[in-house]
Amino acid sequence: MQLEVKDNRVKISGNMKSVMDYKELKTLLDSLCQEYKTVTLDVVNSISITSSIIGYLNKLVLKDKITLNMNIGNELLFELLDELSLLELFHVKKA
Repeated sequence: MQLEVKDNRVKISGNMKSVMDYKELKTLLDSLCQEYKTVTLDVVNSISITSSIIGYLNKLVLKDKITLNMNIGNELLFELLDELSLLELFHVKKA
């Protein structure tokens, strides 16, 4: 997984699949959320997302009151988030 940051926007390339990916994304988002109350994640081509990342994003939205916008480039990941009923909570759109 590779991360590129510009202001409150994070571009995620590659699959989000390891504990290290979770830790890297969490550290980055913790930092961004101190400055911004809205964060956009552009998930370019990942076909998966770990449960730990989903749990962390839930915490950001529900507990920390961060507005999350996700632009998903892979149809399978979009369908997974739909099956988990997360499209509305994470403001998910197809990229």
